[in-house]
Amino acid sequence: MNQDQKKQRAAAAALDFVRDGAVVGVGTGSTVNFFIDGLAALRDRIAGAVSSSEASTRRLEAHCIPVLDLNETGDLEVYVDGADEATRGMHLVKGGGGALTREKIVAAASLRFVCIVDELKLVERLGRFPLPVEVIPMARAHVGRQLARLGGEPAWREGFVTDNGNHILDVHNLVIEDPVALEGEINQIAGVVTVGLFARRPADVLLVGMASGVVTLARDT
Repeated sequence: MNQDQKKQRAAAAALDFVRDGAVVGVGTGSTVNFFIDGLAALRDRIAGAVSSSEASTRRLEAHCIPVLDLNETGDLEVYVDGADEATRGMHLVKGGGGALTREKIVAAASLRFVCIVDELKLVERLGRFPLPVEVIPMARAHVGRQLARLGGEPAWREGFVTDNGNHILDVHNLVIEDPVALEGEINQIAGVVTVGLFARRPADVLLVGMASGVVTLARDT
């Protein structure tokens, strides 16, 4: 079984968390694309979706799923998104697709965050995947110096601009021993829009697609 099939399994399992009449928060990325394709079969049973990126919006609209403004919907019942890395403690690294700021906003506005990944994304400790940080363009060099002082090796994702008009620094070789503390520390650097650590608001449910099926992990609340 290839990785796409494992992603499809996790995405299909997430459909069980979608209730009739709900507005569904929808993330971004290859695994979420499978979820959107599956959500198309439920489009007449849901009120619509709040999208975390222009790419997801286009895919949702192609399936005739109404895309709603978060300012008009209020809190969401469920948010479904992928991750670049995930721990059994539900801490995540996200932002490989560059949509981390909007993803973090939708996650914060959702009562339940369901994260869907294939088994390669499940790690013991975050940090193997470069940590994305969205920055205001004029602050890119300044933020990079501060991230280097934290022990990382920041690299500008040249040629990429976020949906918000900002830049991404991908921080390599950063030791992430305390994800909650590091998230707060990086977010306090002047010029940072947000960091791709999802630890202060972690996932509530983690669905891991494997060759043997889907493993469900849940956070104690």
